[in-house]
Amino acid sequence: MELEIRHLRAVCAIADTGSLHKAARALGVAQPTLTAQLRRIEGALGGQLFNRQPDGCHPTALGHQLLARARPLMTEMTGLSAEMRAAAAYAAQAPQLRIGSTPSRVLSGWVRRLRGRYPGTELTVRTETSSNALLRMVAAGQLDVAFVHEMEGTHLNFPPGLCQRVLLEREPLCLALAEHCPAAGHISVRLEDLADEQWMMDRTADGEWESLYRTLRAAGLTPRLLHGDYSTAALLVAAGEVLTVCQVTSIGWDGVAVRRLEGDPIGMRWLLAARTEAEVDAVYRDLAAAYREVAERAPTYSATTPLPLSPRPHG
Repeated sequence: MELEIRHLRAVCAIADTGSLHKAARALGVAQPTLTAQLRRIEGALGGQLFNRQPDGCHPTALGHQLLARARPLMTEMTGLSAEMRAAAAYAAQAPQLRIGSTPSRVLSGWVRRLRGRYPGTELTVRTETSSNALLRMVAAGQLDVAFVHEMEGTHLNFPPGLCQRVLLEREPLCLALAEHCPAAGHISVRLEDLADEQWMMDRTADGEWESLYRTLRAAGLTPRLLHGDYSTAALLVAAGEVLTVCQVTSIGWDGVAVRRLEGDPIGMRWLLAARTEAEVDAVYRDLAAAYREVAERAPTYSATTPLPLSPRPHG
């Protein structure tokens, strides 16, 4: 038998009250039940924890050794229980805002603004590569709003009843390639010049693989595509092993350059989804401001005419 918290609680109660009868009353159990439990504990440990004497129960040397370890644990458990009850009470009273997003540099600025706008709100963030998964969470009441993208030529599966608003009608995707690649020396890159390259995409990102494949085929290429998560892709891109696409707001990372694709042949649409228009309205303005902030700092974005943000609601 392994010692459990209830066993330690029983041993501490007996030591604190000095009596099986008083300890049983404090624990809310019958004395025979507590006596049987103590015997099982002592049997499992292989030694007696208390000397039963006419004036009460007195810890043995083994009992003192166990109590020296048990009491700090019980104090910690008491504090933990009180802390969790307080947290639960706060969560029940404080308003909550649960937001979801596919990966985007916009997210940190959006969260920062929302915390400033709603200082008493418990704000949580969930990120997923799958836009459809986030939409299902909103529909199920697990998230309040979701910032998602829809790849050009594909369609997201919007659950019935969700409100949606387009933040950006079309954001072109850029090329991520190793800084030492010859193509990185150009401001923009033609797809036709990448005929011999290998690409990596994350299949869990809804529509991204299909959209890229369709775009490469339209350019007359027979692409070699690997499937993997974007963390792995980032490492392989830096090593010059693969290419991938990235958002136009990206500023690149160690060993990786971001370049526009000539003609912007592949793009996606950014949307905000919630169960009600009021929930969309509560966060849309801060999301739009966060997007503008990121776009203005991205070299591949600011080098072009700024793309408009659409305030139009879509039911």
